[in-house]
Amino acid sequence: MNDQNKIQPWQWPEQEWRRLVSRVRAGRRLRPQKWKNGAQLAIALAFDSDHETNELRDGGRSINRLAWGQYGHRVGVPRILDLLEKHAIPASFYVPAVTALLYPEEQRKVIAAGHEIGIHGWIHELNSNLSMEDERSLMLRSLDALEKVTGKRPTGFRSPSADFSENTLQLLRELGISYDSSLAADDDCYELEMHGEATGIVEIPFDWVRDDAVYFLMHRFQGLRPYTPPADVFDIFKRELDAAYTEGGLFELTMHPHVITNRSRIWILDELIKYAKTLPGGVWFARHDEIVAYVLANGEKQ
Repeated sequence: MNDQNKIQPWQWPEQEWRRLVSRVRAGRRLRPQKWKNGAQLAIALAFDSDHETNELRDGGRSINRLAWGQYGHRVGVPRILDLLEKHAIPASFYVPAVTALLYPEEQRKVIAAGHEIGIHGWIHELNSNLSMEDERSLMLRSLDALEKVTGKRPTGFRSPSADFSENTLQLLRELGISYDSSLAADDDCYELEMHGEATGIVEIPFDWVRDDAVYFLMHRFQGLRPYTPPADVFDIFKRELDAAYTEGGLFELTMHPHVITNRSRIWILDELIKYAKTLPGGVWFARHDEIVAYVLANGEKQ
């Protein structure tokens, strides 16, 4: 309706709020009885390698914040790769194309170590600010850039800042992307629906409660100071993991190389992995694309 912006939401006719809700919706749940090798719990670790793109997206004015982004490359990713190698587990990295072009060798090391790289925008742009044509162009450019750098074409997508536009799902279908990890309509994997139609695209739920950024990020010029003691963050993540284990579900954890790898924080991830490995019944650590393949083949079609 062209005049909807002239009236208040409480004045909308029923078909309008139903239309808005149905644009992107959680469909059938894809939850297996057991995970690979009979494991009780699946753990999917993700790292958003934003590096300098957070500041570049906003104009690149702060040298300080660009340096913080560079920390993610110089210290963060190497520290993460060493930790993953120590525990012999895989992970998924979501990489803006500009990050990949700034640091191509970093991405090649990630792939060579057996990890996955997924799409995370061109320059960490906000999709809701883009026209459909611009969003499509940036997705295609990002796909091509990541494939050129790594030799592998990504199959997964995470929208920058979890900013999923009303056109994003349609574009993912057009481009043949098999899964998304930007939305949080469930604790378990599910199939995305668009206007009531099943899309075949799997959602691996992302949630801010399982994201390091909300507990540690700060921005001195915006008055942003949400610092949480690392021990408290570990407790939150562990409680999420314990509940997922009890339910036999999925524990997806999102981190950022420039955030989680400070000396006072990297222990959170190390201890969480060590703890998970002690759980009876077994735990399956898997890349996001491996989770998607497994739930499509074994998930209960609810």
